[in-house]
Amino acid sequence: MQRRKFIQSSLAATTVAVNPALAHEKYQAQKEVYEWREYEMRFGADQGQLENYFKTALIPALNKLGVKTVGVFKEWRPSDPAKFYLLTPYASFESYISINTKLKSDADYIKNSSAYNSLPADKPLYDRFTSSLMTAFEGWPALTLPSGASRVFELRTYEAANEDALRRKIKMFHDGEFPIFTRAKLNPVFFGEVIAGDRMPRLTYMLTCNSMEERDKGWSAFVADAAWKKLVGDPQYANTISKISNTFLAPTAYSQV
Repeated sequence: MQRRKFIQSSLAATTVAVNPALAHEKYQAQKEVYEWREYEMRFGADQGQLENYFKTALIPALNKLGVKTVGVFKEWRPSDPAKFYLLTPYASFESYISINTKLKSDADYIKNSSAYNSLPADKPLYDRFTSSLMTAFEGWPALTLPSGASRVFELRTYEAANEDALRRKIKMFHDGEFPIFTRAKLNPVFFGEVIAGDRMPRLTYMLTCNSMEERDKGWSAFVADAAWKKLVGDPQYANTISKISNTFLAPTAYSQV
């Protein structure tokens, strides 16, 4: 588990090392903000042109402006037309605003984006991309980088009937789900409450395993865990989720997550 440093003191500023899964218990950590984009390519479009934009323009510019871990993913089992997924973590909402403002006038980014921006209007790579903005959970305030080269990522989205149901589901994570994921070896990457996007209200989180087989074993261990059985039987968590959807993803060769 990656350890991160957070500053917290009631008397003086003190730097402490904290496991992000336990941060909510003792420290008020700065919660990251995540932008999640989904690109659906048009039939026959050259997806290499979009990937080149990510590799040579967008990611280097974001890295230069302080975003060090940009994730780019494809579907585990590719569809036609292809889809790409972009995960950009920001230190705060203020950082999100500042970096995206600076990006518009960054000379290197403008130069390196020229080929992408000059594609003929009648030959677009995609129709539009969708975007969601999320705030990290208090109990998992920062993205956790996975280890290992060959990985499968699972993106899970929980839709709720109303805001109170979503609040109760998020509380359920904080009241005991984080350590169950760890015990089941379903390695969390991030947990986010969606604050702007479609299908509201909802939350989204990402897990990663070395293989699909390990993922299946992990979920079997999760639902069999005694702590999970206790949580799911608690009346306060009844009827929190109206729809669950998941997508299996593979990182591109240049993904930083």
